[in-house]
Amino acid sequence: MEEQGMVPLFFNTDLEVCKQVLKACYDGGSRLLEFTNRGLFAHEIFSELSKYVLKELPGMALGVGSVPDGGTASLFIQCGAAFIVTPSMREDVAKVCNRRKILFSPGCGSLTEIGYAEELGCEIVKLFPGSVYGPNFIKSVRAPQPWTKIMPTGGVAPNEENLTGWLGAGATCVGMGSKLITKEILAEKNYSELENKVRNTLDLIKTIRNR
Repeated sequence: MEEQGMVPLFFNTDLEVCKQVLKACYDGGSRLLEFTNRGLFAHEIFSELSKYVLKELPGMALGVGSVPDGGTASLFIQCGAAFIVTPSMREDVAKVCNRRKILFSPGCGSLTEIGYAEELGCEIVKLFPGSVYGPNFIKSVRAPQPWTKIMPTGGVAPNEENLTGWLGAGATCVGMGSKLITKEILAEKNYSELENKVRNTLDLIKTIRNR
């Protein structure tokens, strides 16, 4: 997460669409993807994707987001999840992930929650919803706590102004969903456009960081 600077987020009920999106992100240079846990039987889709990654996409870390509790975290870890992301701070999820040495990134919205997450061993906390808090929240938190690593999700877009705001404020990486993997791309099945978009966004992140 820290090296790449971006985690693409995606969910679809169609396994083949998921595979195409995953492959496009991989070919664009991403070695991370967060499959968001939405809807019935999401774990079955994830399980097949996990097998696909092991067979076809070496070096890809496929994680799961929108995990509500420890039981769900255990289920997805058993299906091969490389990391777990939650919308809120969950001690039960932290315990499950720590037992299995799986990275856990909880959604936090206050300094108290961030501090508690770090006490539970979280390396990177998720700021959610990012659009509500904005880059200044990260900058303010890292002033007294420069060791804190934050990944804003929600309200992040693949353009220079938006990414400069987040990264300039000290974000370790960003989570990006529908602004990156758009409805238009999915409707048109334009996976080559997604590949280029991922590549360009990763290049833009490197440029911003090197300024």
